[in-house]
Amino acid sequence: MLAILFCFSPISPIQAKTIKIATISPEGTFWMKQMRAGAKEIKEKTQGRVKFKFYPGGVMGNDSNVLRKIHIGQLHGGAVTVGTLYQSTPDTTIYGLPFLFSNLDDAEEIRKTTDKLLNGRIESNGFVNFGFAQGGFTYLMSKEPVNSFDDLRKQKSWVPEKNDVGLSVYRRINATPISLPLSDVLTGLQTGLINTVITSPIGALALQWHTHVNYVVDFPLTYLAAMMVIDKKVFSKLSEVDQAIVREVMTKVYKNIDDQNKIDNNAAREALINQGVKFVKLDDKEKSEWIKAGDFVINEMIEKYKYNKALYNAVMVNRPDAPKIH
Repeated sequence: MLAILFCFSPISPIQAKTIKIATISPEGTFWMKQMRAGAKEIKEKTQGRVKFKFYPGGVMGNDSNVLRKIHIGQLHGGAVTVGTLYQSTPDTTIYGLPFLFSNLDDAEEIRKTTDKLLNGRIESNGFVNFGFAQGGFTYLMSKEPVNSFDDLRKQKSWVPEKNDVGLSVYRRINATPISLPLSDVLTGLQTGLINTVITSPIGALALQWHTHVNYVVDFPLTYLAAMMVIDKKVFSKLSEVDQAIVREVMTKVYKNIDDQNKIDNNAAREALINQGVKFVKLDDKEKSEWIKAGDFVINEMIEKYKYNKALYNAVMVNRPDAPKIH
C-alpha cells in the first residue's frame, strides 16, 4: 500500500526543476515560439518534473551578461550566439570566421560533419547543447553606399562589444569602429552616432535596424549560428529519463529553427528589397580585397584561439585557398 501511495504522491521539490533560460530573441519571434512549444512538451512528458522559464528580449542583458549570470547561478542557461562560449570552448568562434561558406546549401552540407565535432567540444567543457540554428549570413548595411574599403573608412561603423572578428577587420583596413551593446544600436542609428552595421537580413528586420539603412553590400561576410546551452552541473541533476526527454525535444526544436531560418533568410532579403533597400554588388577587384582582409582575420583568430585542427579543416573543406593550421 505504501508503494502505491508513493507512486501517486505529488512531485517533491527535489525532483522538480525549473530551468531559467535568457535570450536576446524578442518575444513573438519564431525562435521564442518554438522554444516555448518545446518547453510545454517537456513539461507534459516529464509530468511537470522539468519546466522552463524564459527571459526573452535581452532583459537579462547581452550574451556575455547571460553567460556571467549562468556562472554565478542566477540563470541556468541561455539561447546565445555560438561564439559566446569562446572562453571555455575557443572552437565556438570558428563559425564566425569570414567567408567560410559560399551559400546556405554549402553551409548545410559542411555542418553535417562539423556540428557534431563542435558540439562534442562544447559538452566536454561544461555545457549541454541541443544543436545549432543558423541565423544566415551577415551583410554590411549602411545609410550611404559603400563600394570599397575607402568608402567604409568614411562611415561611422558599429561593431558588437568584444567582437574579435569585427575589430580585426577594422584594424586591417585602418578604420576605427564604434563599439556598442546590441541594445544601444537602434538608438545609435536614430541619433546618427553610427550609420553602418553588420547583421543578417532577419536580424535587421527583427531589431528594426532596417528602417535606418538604405544600402546593403551584396557580399555575405560571416555565418551566424545560435544555440541553447544549459550548465552541465544543472542538467546532471535531472534524472536520466528527464535528461533524455529534454535532449530529444530541444534537439528537435533547434532543428526546426535551423530549417525555418534558411527559408526566412531568403524571405527577409526580399522584404528588405521591397522596402526600398538597395543591394549593391562589389566588383571583382574589391571582392578580392575583402577576401584578403578576411584571410588576415582568420590568421589572427587561428593564432588567438588555437583551433582544433580536425574541426578547422572540416569547416574549410571547400576553401583550399584558406589559411592553414600547421
